[in-house]
Amino acid sequence: MSDETSTTSEPSSVRQRVIEVLERIRPAIQSDGGDLELVEITDAGIVRIRLMGACVGCPSSTITLQMGIERNLIEKVPEVVAVEQVH
Repeated sequence: MSDETSTTSEPSSVRQRVIEVLERIRPAIQSDGGDLELVEITDAGIVRIRLMGACVGCPSSTITLQMGIERNLIEKVPEVVAVEQVH
């Protein structure tokens, strides 16, 4: 996961907490042949994620994004309001 591609000036504490949550989720995604990359966190609190590997084109990727990644991030990092997938 790259943490150097942010185009916003989000506080590092928010970014660090987002990364920590994603690192906890990552093994489950990797066990199915996929992976994820944090692209950016906008000033509005939107986390942009790129799904990779087996996640690309997987019919369950939308559910993974919303019910797994987004739910966990919003719960554990209150500054996060939504998660979007980028391609």
